[in-house]
Amino acid sequence: MTPGLSIIVPALNEAAGIAATLSALAPLRARGAEVIVVDGGSNDGTAALAAAHADRVVASPRGRARQMNAGAAVARAPVLLFLHADTRLPEGADRAIQAAIGRGAGWGRFDVHIDGRAHMLRVVAVMMNWRSRLTGIATGDQAIFVTREAFNRIGGFPDQPLMEDIALSCRLRRVAPPACLRGRVVTSGRRWEQRGVWRTIFLMWRLRWRYWRGASPQALAEAYR
Repeated sequence: MTPGLSIIVPALNEAAGIAATLSALAPLRARGAEVIVVDGGSNDGTAALAAAHADRVVASPRGRARQMNAGAAVARAPVLLFLHADTRLPEGADRAIQAAIGRGAGWGRFDVHIDGRAHMLRVVAVMMNWRSRLTGIATGDQAIFVTREAFNRIGGFPDQPLMEDIALSCRLRRVAPPACLRGRVVTSGRRWEQRGVWRTIFLMWRLRWRYWRGASPQALAEAYR
């Protein structure tokens, strides 16, 4: 039977949390979704841990865009959902996506909640959700979904090491506006807290500004690291 939804999870050294992330998708798999984990060369056993909880584990060259394109290439469903390895979907996410597609949406994303100790993370999430509605641009943390027809039409994710979600959104926005779903995915605030919340905010603002000004994704990836 052809699945109605393919959930593509790019992963790199996510052994600490990949089993929990994938276990949370069990109800969606029971309702017919397929789960594809695309490993970018982990050396901590991520792929082996994922195998017990996914329909397929695929090896790919490292790079989130490359990994997600590799997952899309083997996915069997007419609708693709790209889910970060440290992000959990809201209950009934598959039904919400199908409802949005049924209303004519070609793509969309969820609102996001950033899980962490810092109070400022809640403010960051609110601003991300508001900005996304205003601009029609989604981030990978918001669990982007798209019909295969629309994904193929715009050529998938561009092969770049950073801002691939922004680039994809810009391409898709030319086709149709996104469906901005109110259900909230919960994503880890670990990178914010590791770097410092304010430091990360200013870093991302600076990188986005440079991106819009035409800086290469390769240069931005170096600055991000």
